[in-house]
Amino acid sequence: MFETLSHTALQEYWWFIVSLLGALLVFLLFVQGGQTLIYKLGKTADERNIIVNSLGRKWEFTFTTLVTFGGSAFASFPLFYSTSFGGAYWVWMIILFAFILQAVYYEYRRKPNNFLGEKTYDVFLFINGLIATVFLGVAVSTFFTGSMFSVNKMNILDLTSDKMPIISAWETPWHGLEAIWTTAHLAFLQNLALGLAIFFLSRVLALLYFQRNIDNKEIIERTKKCLKRNAAVFLVFFLFWLIRLMFIDGFAINPDTQEIYREPSKYLHNFLEMPVVLIMLLTGVIGVLWGLFVSIFKNKDTGIWFTGIGTVLTVLALLLNAGYNNTSFYPSTFDLQSSLTIANSSSSHFTLTAMSYVSLMIPFVLAYIIYAWRAMDKKKITSEEINSDSHSY
Repeated sequence: MFETLSHTALQEYWWFIVSLLGALLVFLLFVQGGQTLIYKLGKTADERNIIVNSLGRKWEFTFTTLVTFGGSAFASFPLFYSTSFGGAYWVWMIILFAFILQAVYYEYRRKPNNFLGEKTYDVFLFINGLIATVFLGVAVSTFFTGSMFSVNKMNILDLTSDKMPIISAWETPWHGLEAIWTTAHLAFLQNLALGLAIFFLSRVLALLYFQRNIDNKEIIERTKKCLKRNAAVFLVFFLFWLIRLMFIDGFAINPDTQEIYREPSKYLHNFLEMPVVLIMLLTGVIGVLWGLFVSIFKNKDTGIWFTGIGTVLTVLALLLNAGYNNTSFYPSTFDLQSSLTIANSSSSHFTLTAMSYVSLMIPFVLAYIIYAWRAMDKKKITSEEINSDSHSY
């Protein structure tokens, strides 16, 4: 079946898969967002334990999705993986370090031999929630604003140099951290805006999740007050980023020569030329707003599903915009012709074909996740349940 598809079709298929995993990861960041609200919503030890256990039952979904996203990117677009993860390694190392330590925090937070104390681990959880969300948002924003790297595939054949024969090289000593302070085309404002938007979105999703998952009157009342403020700040940063995205120069590909060039309002043109992706974006935004509306004004606990699905659709549409329609999804501001596309950074036809058959397992994995999620959320979490559970976090 897949072997009959062209290389281009397989590349587009795998960009969709990677984009979908990225969109699911952004939704699952509600765990990180919730970690930044432990002391905001929990005023007693029991209340904080309820919040931590509510999140602790889901943190593995986020971590697993992150690893799957990275693995899929490595297998389907190896040049992107080696360029970004190998070049902007300070950003990715900070993100990965935060996620790895998160597992330690949940495992040892209330253990008898925890000499650091619960509060120290709660502070660590807050740091994880802040760093992981902001830096992931900044990293994704560089898909649209560009990064400082160069690519020369002929380096692999250079046996005369005393340097390592690497294909791609990062052209700044900051290795990705420059994304938050570079002044070129005010890109740092764009990057920081998305980073902060993802941070406050994760908090919004966490608040909606708590309303659905926790049975504690005091905590739920605090979530309602906190939701309005975080939703307002999220919308300010996200709308700033999205509106500005429609008017900045994008990185287009000449389909005949494969030359990369700057095109004014490229990402707006992409949405107009790909109506299905535009409809996906608008549906996602409406879903996010509707989830907030029913939670804030209708006092319902179903907002997480509308806002969660809306988040996935919105992020998926944005990532498809970055890679489809003759667009460079990982542009280089150092050398335009080093910019990466789904065509010049992908695996071979054989590799993509083999992986595509493996991808048929995805619906079964999603079905298992849904089943496990429903089983864990069959009843809302209460203080009595946490205190009687010897395996609570």
